[in-house]
This record gives sequence, C-alpha cells and structure tokens, in this order.
Amino acid sequence: MLNEIKRELRHFYGAAILLFYYIKIPVLIGVPLLYFYLGYPRNLFLDILWLWCLILVIKDIAVMIKRYIKGEKVWR
Repeated sequence: MLNEIKRELRHFYGAAILLFYYIKIPVLIGVPLLYFYLGYPRNLFLDILWLWCLILVIKDIAVMIKRYIKGEKVWR
C-alpha cells in the first residue's frame, strides 16, 4: 500500500514538473494581459500561480548565468 502511494506521488511530481516547464512563460505573460487588457477580475489562485512562475523563471535565469560564469554548457 505504501509503495503504491509513493509511486502515485512520483507521478504527480513528474506531471507538475512537466506542467510548470511548459506553462511558466505563457502564464507569466498571459495573466497580466488578462488583468490589465481584458478586464478579467482578480483571482488569488492566478496571482499565486503567476508569482510561482515568476520565481521559476528567475531561478532559470540565475542557473543559466551561474553556468555561463563557470564555463559550463548553458543549455542542456
């Protein structure tokens, strides 16, 4: 039973990684467009999702700069 739960949690973790890998840039651009240009009402869930995506993009840029300074491959 415990192994099945661990397996399912690994599946959710993998799905979350893929989701945020492909969705962070569209969310980062799209949520402000929804709010400021399309008149969408404020939503706490979208605000938290936008902030999380912003943190992930900043992390990606920081890792890329760190690799460039160390002389490693920037893109893997």
